[in-house]
Amino acid sequence: MLLEGRVAVVTGAGRGIWREFALALAREGAAVVVNDLWVGLRGEDTGEDPAAEVCKEITALGGRAVPAHDSVSDYEGAGRIVGAALEHFGQIDILVNNAGIVRDRTLVKMDPDDFDAVVATHLKGTFNCTRHAVGPMKEAGYGRIVNITSSAGLRGNFGQTNYAAAKAGIMGMTFVWALELGRSGITVNAMAPAGATRMTASLYEEGEAPPPALDPALNAPMVVFLASERAAGVNGQVFGRSDWAFTLFQHPRQIAWMERDGGWDPATLADRFDAMLGQHLQPVGMVMPTGLSQESARS
Repeated sequence: MLLEGRVAVVTGAGRGIWREFALALAREGAAVVVNDLWVGLRGEDTGEDPAAEVCKEITALGGRAVPAHDSVSDYEGAGRIVGAALEHFGQIDILVNNAGIVRDRTLVKMDPDDFDAVVATHLKGTFNCTRHAVGPMKEAGYGRIVNITSSAGLRGNFGQTNYAAAKAGIMGMTFVWALELGRSGITVNAMAPAGATRMTASLYEEGEAPPPALDPALNAPMVVFLASERAAGVNGQVFGRSDWAFTLFQHPRQIAWMERDGGWDPATLADRFDAMLGQHLQPVGMVMPTGLSQESARS
């Protein structure tokens, strides 16, 4: 098994794509701390305990798992999540930063609280958990961090200012941490998964089954690979999934230039823009499955 003897922390792992990550890591031999709260998509209390349920599934598979119920948005709480791995299993080798909520609204309807809550969970939560995990990882000279981003942050998506800002920020942190931690034997990569979950239920008619290619479990093999020793040479990369394929995103880079000795004045720039840069303008927005509009899509 790829992860025999390793210990993983997976945040937000009680449901959907993230649950599949926890199960897949366990199947490959990792002991898993399953973090999730008793909350719904918007962060409201539901009274459920999905983390405990996933732990039961892992135990039934013959694996080892413990739940952790703290919020990643709280720095001390994130420390307790990481601490659960050290307390119960003696180490932390793998961190998968998944935890998140959605509060989708267009910009003119979005309240500051909606923005702050989503950014605090996704972006600050990723920072909080990683900040606590890297100490033990550096001491051990080994670590695998997988941050979950989204095409909403890489390309934009209607009605998701808060979510896209957080996911784009996670991409930026991934690049920085890959540079800072690589010398310590710690790799940091990101993935933008795809799948039919609670977040995408509104895209389908009642009773309509999602396409097989949107099975959430199809994302897990890449996360397992990135969490393994076999991925030692993979660092600072952003992966995705589309239909039956895993994809690799190209980092943002300059693709065209307009140069003029001495610089530009506004009028001359306007005259030359279309011929020199205008023809290279990039499309905005996620690639939607057939029959779905960008306005209705959620990642």
